[in-house]
Amino acid sequence: MIGVFDSGIGGLTAVKALEKAIPDCDIIYFGDTARVPYGTRSREVIDRYALQDCRFLISRNVNAILVACGTVSSNSLPLLKNSFDVPIVGVVEAASRRAYETASAGNGVVAVLGTSATVKSGAYEKEILKYGGDVKIISRACPLLVPLVENGRVSPGDKLASIAVGEYLEDIIPQKPAAVILGCTHYPLLTELFSELLPHSCLINSAEEAANSLCVLIKQKRLDAGNGGNRTFYVTDDPQFFARNGRAYLGKDISDRVFKINIE
Repeated sequence: MIGVFDSGIGGLTAVKALEKAIPDCDIIYFGDTARVPYGTRSREVIDRYALQDCRFLISRNVNAILVACGTVSSNSLPLLKNSFDVPIVGVVEAASRRAYETASAGNGVVAVLGTSATVKSGAYEKEILKYGGDVKIISRACPLLVPLVENGRVSPGDKLASIAVGEYLEDIIPQKPAAVILGCTHYPLLTELFSELLPHSCLINSAEEAANSLCVLIKQKRLDAGNGGNRTFYVTDDPQFFARNGRAYLGKDISDRVFKINIE
């Protein structure tokens, strides 16, 4: 069984990628919807939330965890790996490798879009530069995007989303980055907007890259990912709202599989 967690609904992009890669796997998803977003929190608070999230999933007997949260992945992953025995994969490493490879084959420019905490951590920059220093990295904090996605403001014609994305990308667009890391798992839900403004850039979905990385790890370690295709979703606030948005993202009704819990 695989555990996946995020601060809210954005991690469903990772669930969708896992379903595509391992259709029969069993997944337990936790979305901390009462405390979203994580990206504006202090490092101490992010660490505390991340530990609570992992403890909950492990209490449900998962055999591996995908941290589908860019903020936690860029700030707390070493702490989580040192605190728990199950394999834990974040969204930074695989996306960074893909970005470096793409940029190196192009104009050498990488744009990293993430929450304030993710950008402040410098995690993507450090990881990308492990592969070589011959790339230019532009990092941009996009704090308004998570609340927009959480409220379903994701369509290309949405005025608020268009204004926010346009403002964040204003000085990035002229540099025509070869690779753009969507460094928060909420951001792929705005892919159409990003594509309109960055038509020549390769948009790297950090959730998909992490899911693929986890699948490789599962095969290597021969972990039991389940075989019933069961999906269970836990949230800390408003399961009906989560189920309604979740249906739009996953393409199916999940209302009978979403449960509210308190992990504090």
